[in-house]
Amino acid sequence: MSDAHDEHESAIKTPKQLIVAVLAGFLVPIIAIVLLVQFVSNDKKVGAGSAALTPEAIASRIAPVADEGFTFKDASGPKQLQSGEAVYKMVCSACHDSGAAGSPKFGDAAAWGPRIAQGYDTLLAHALGGLRAMPAKGGNPDLDDVEVARAVVHMANAGGAKFKEPEVKPAAAASAEASAK
Repeated sequence: MSDAHDEHESAIKTPKQLIVAVLAGFLVPIIAIVLLVQFVSNDKKVGAGSAALTPEAIASRIAPVADEGFTFKDASGPKQLQSGEAVYKMVCSACHDSGAAGSPKFGDAAAWGPRIAQGYDTLLAHALGGLRAMPAKGGNPDLDDVEVARAVVHMANAGGAKFKEPEVKPAAAASAEASAK
């Protein structure tokens, strides 16, 4: 049998190699740690979620949800009458932009001509009371009669009429204030 398995040889054969191996065993991990610390602390790296502590981000998180995109009305305050264009955009445009259910399209002089010929009072009566598929006040009972009249004038004038903008009567303004209280 051979005696090869009993022989123990080391990679370190001289004292110089032993010193180099011991120094490498200590220095290599120390150098690796120093380089890692340099890498981590060298730049200002922003971690995930760090922007969440800015004053703007905090203010947006604690702001009431109801403040987003809503206009609050003071129910106890006097009613602010809207313009004809505003009422048209809010209520009337749903049908009069597309001509739904036979309604005359906004600005179509041919469709508005026979209606304008009936007169302002008839147009206003139909808008206030409803006609065929159109509900009273365009389906918004919260509208004041003056607001509906302004919308009628706005639409009819776009169709070729020369109606005058309705004036708010002082009695109507006083009754609007009384009804708001």
